[in-house]
Amino acid sequence: MPKKNPQGRLSVTQLSHLANPLLLLLGACVVLLPLGIVFLTSFDKVGATPGGSFFPSNPSFANYREAWRRGNFLLAFANSTLVALAVTGFQTITAALAGYALARLKFQGRQAILLIVLATLVIPFQLLVIPIFLVLKWGHLINTYWALILPTAANGFGIFLLRQYFQTIPVELEEAAALDGANRLQILWRVMLPLSRPALVTLFLFTFIGEWNDLFKPLIFTTRPELRTVQLALAEFQEQFTNNWPLLMAAVAIATVPVVLLFLVGQRQFIRGIAATGIKN
Repeated sequence: MPKKNPQGRLSVTQLSHLANPLLLLLGACVVLLPLGIVFLTSFDKVGATPGGSFFPSNPSFANYREAWRRGNFLLAFANSTLVALAVTGFQTITAALAGYALARLKFQGRQAILLIVLATLVIPFQLLVIPIFLVLKWGHLINTYWALILPTAANGFGIFLLRQYFQTIPVELEEAAALDGANRLQILWRVMLPLSRPALVTLFLFTFIGEWNDLFKPLIFTTRPELRTVQLALAEFQEQFTNNWPLLMAAVAIATVPVVLLFLVGQRQFIRGIAATGIKN
């Protein structure tokens, strides 16, 4: 319980200590409320509407079984997982190599290259879709997994993120490894990357969740049903069952649960990675 000052009033600092948790709790409620409505509605009976009753009268998993069967989500999950893991792997490799070069190597034009990398962050992917489509068509990659992987195999955000984190690692560790005979790639693999796990987890979460939630690439670059991802399957499911809210909410929950669990598992490393990338020795 906060102590009052001699005049019997709480100080500004004490009031702020009380207000901050309340504001955070209010913000959490605002963010989690839509998700709660989705999950509660998904257990309701057919014909129910979101928010009609806060708790379902007879909760059942029947909507999940029906949504999983009708939406063919097993294939969609496999496709989304394959694409998300492949893109994450490519981005981790390219970001590690480019980020280390921009953080540690001294060469002419390094700052100019960094500015170009940062400039790519302000260009929407939608503006590049036509040239990307033409390149993929020229390479006969339309309607293949490569059409979903290659356009985002490298990303300026990942390069900048790892570059910032590499700069927080003491140079003395690299010098000691160099004295033991390690070359640049060995230093990166055996020294820098093991110490950069928070940043790598952050990059993994951002990339995987972004690819999992991506609807644009599958919609533009694929037409084959066997290449449907989770978001494309969810969009088609929504067109078929527009008025069946419990079934639709069950499908939304099925598509959402994997990324929520993934974030909960890696949230500690994620927070450490975000916090550390703003520090520079």
